[in-house]
Parts: sequence; C-alpha cells; structure tokens
Amino acid sequence: MRLMRSCLALTVLGIMAACSGEPTPPNGPPQQINALPRSLSSGETRVIAAANRFAPSLFAAINKEQRAVNVFVSPLSASMALGMLFNGASGTTMDEMRTTLGFGAMERAEIMSSYRDVIALLRSVDSKVEFRIANSVWYDNRFAPAIEASFLSDAKQYFDAGSAGLDFANPAAVATINGWVKQSTNGKIESIVDNIASEIVMLLINAIYFKGDWRDAFETARTKPGPFTTLDGSQVSAPMMSRSGSMRLGSMDGRQMVELGYGGDAFVMDLVLPRAGEDVNSMVESLTPNSWSAAVASLAPNLVDLVMPRFKLQWEKTLNGELSSMGMPTAFLEGRADFTRVSSSRGRDLYISFVKQKTFVDVNEAGTEASAVTGVGVGVTSAPIRTAVTFDRPFFFVIRERLSGTILFMGKIIRPPTS
Repeated sequence: MRLMRSCLALTVLGIMAACSGEPTPPNGPPQQINALPRSLSSGETRVIAAANRFAPSLFAAINKEQRAVNVFVSPLSASMALGMLFNGASGTTMDEMRTTLGFGAMERAEIMSSYRDVIALLRSVDSKVEFRIANSVWYDNRFAPAIEASFLSDAKQYFDAGSAGLDFANPAAVATINGWVKQSTNGKIESIVDNIASEIVMLLINAIYFKGDWRDAFETARTKPGPFTTLDGSQVSAPMMSRSGSMRLGSMDGRQMVELGYGGDAFVMDLVLPRAGEDVNSMVESLTPNSWSAAVASLAPNLVDLVMPRFKLQWEKTLNGELSSMGMPTAFLEGRADFTRVSSSRGRDLYISFVKQKTFVDVNEAGTEASAVTGVGVGVTSAPIRTAVTFDRPFFFVIRERLSGTILFMGKIIRPPTS
C-alpha cells in the first residue's frame, strides 16, 4: 500500500521523557513520562544532534531515486551499523565517515562512549514500549587472525555487539546470520543476506525493533474506507482511521504537524501534511535539522479531529550510492579505503562492499510495530587471505593432467624418505 501523500509519517525517537515508577491509571493511558531518568551528557547531546543531522540527509538522498514509491528508512540503524565500522577507520576514510554521520569535530572516544550511553537510554526510557537494539559482528574464520582484538572488544563495549567467526564459504553461515536477524526483529525481518560473496570477510549488523501501543487508541469501528489522492492525482480507497481529542499540533514551515504518543509518551509519531498542491518529495528533500527542530518546538496540545490511513509496509535498499554522495566515497573504494584499526596488517585491503537496509512497519488502530536491519559488508582486495597448511604428518598426493582430469599417479607419504 502506498504511504499517503496527505499523511507522511516521519517516525522519530521523541526522547522527551524518562521511566516513571508510578502505576498505570486503571481507566486511561499509562502515566505520562515527563523527564529523562538522568541528564544527557554533552557527548550524548552531540551524538543525538549528529544522528538528527544525518537523518534528513539520508532520507533526501534515498528519496531522489525513490520519488514514486513508499520509503521507510531507519537512519538510527544505519548510523549504528556504520558507527561500528567508523571505529575501525583511519585517515581520510575516518574523516569522511565522521562528517557524513554528522559528528563534526567530535573525537572518536567521545563518539563511541556516547553511542553506548544513548543505546542504554533508549532501551530503558519507557517500560510501556518494547524497544530493542542489537548489534553483531560476523567474520570469516580465515580472516580472524588479521582482526585487531581491540576492534571486537570496542564493538562489545560501546555497541553491546556480539561477535563470532564463521566459515563464510559454507551456506550455513548465511542461515546463522539471518537467524540472528529474525530473532532480533521478532520475526518481522527474516534476512539481510542471500549469500556471502567471496570477497566479503566481515559483516557488521544493527537491528532495531519497536512495538508501542498508542496512548489513545483509534477505535476499530471508526475505521472506514476513504478516498486517498496519490502522487499522480488519481484517487484510491484506503482504510482510514479516525480519532478526536487532545493531541500535540504544530507547524513545519506552514505545514500542519500532528504528534501521537505511544505508551508513557517517551516515543511518538509525528505526521506532517504538505501544503496544498505541494509535492511531498519536494518537502522531504528540503527538510533540514533546523526546520525540523523548529517544527518540534512548535508542538502544543490542541483539540484535533485526525484522519489517517492504516498501513503496512516492507522496504529495502542498498545505500552505497547515497552514502557516497553524502560525503564518504573513499570507504567504498578498493585500494583507497583505510580500515587499519580493524586490521593493522590488512586494513588497506579492506573496503565497504555494501550497506543494505531492510525495514518493516505496521501502523494500525492499536499502535505501531516497526523494525529495521542494516548490514555493512566489508570486502577485501589485493593480496589473497593466507591459510596456513603444514604437511607435518602422513599425507596423500596425486599427480594428474588438469584439463582432462586424468590421474597419472597417486601416492602417500608415511615417513619422508631422507635420500
């Protein structure tokens, strides 16, 4: 189903509140959360600001090639998956990734510790909403000796990322990785890789799962088929939910904006309606961090009669071109990328082979369920991976004609003759 032009749902992490220990009222929404459990550190404030700078830029870059279709992307998932690899970058590669991810002049150590703290905060901010973040690093067993131990320990320390070596040449590796993806997204996304190309030596994966009930649910009985005008001006019938009552209402450069809360109100959905006659594509591609911040600041309680579509959507895209155009092309270039903090011996041979994201969202009368997975495939070029094999025990050998396959001799060595 198409996301409706009249209700572009920009799902954002409205970190407005902290968990409250007060009980849920028996006949109403959960106790409203009105403060964070602790003050944000300067690093957390800066990394959240960085993520919010990255978000509209990524959405706009993606939308340039997807103007006629629905889009549902998780900038946070992309930021975290790339953030793990950023910690392994050096030189120009690191500088470009830092700029593209919105970090400005932040030092690596502050970026890493801030990711860790923001992950902990998001996981605990609202007990009435199910929110999971999971990270993992998978590597080819043949490449394991070349990986810096500090890279994997940092992934664990700052991203709570598990790591494991697999035989990437064995199809079972794909099943293992996709099994982790399915489990981490509560079954909503079943896979991130169909196969593992021969050049891939590492996969870094972020998974996010969200499930929240509206603070004030839509009544199913009020959902009726209604007309929806699509991007080309034609009309289709869609299941339109409706609700009346107090909601936060605001404006984004003259466009109407409505905010709906989930659970304890720490997580929200904001919906922005383009101006009459305005192309939603032009709107999202002109979105800036400042215009978004101003729109959020304008939100205030109002009585609203809201009508919006019920929808379910699956989306996926490889993001190499978008991320390169946003300012980090070197990371994708064989022979030029620098990931020497991943591997001091092979880091100059490593590069990003792909960044792929899959998402799912279901918005209905009860609430919203959403998930995202971002996979970053690290490839190797130049010198082949060395596998040490020492014939220091009895062995078998064959001499054959290679093209026809004709075996000429067979033998075994039990004890090497000395003369």
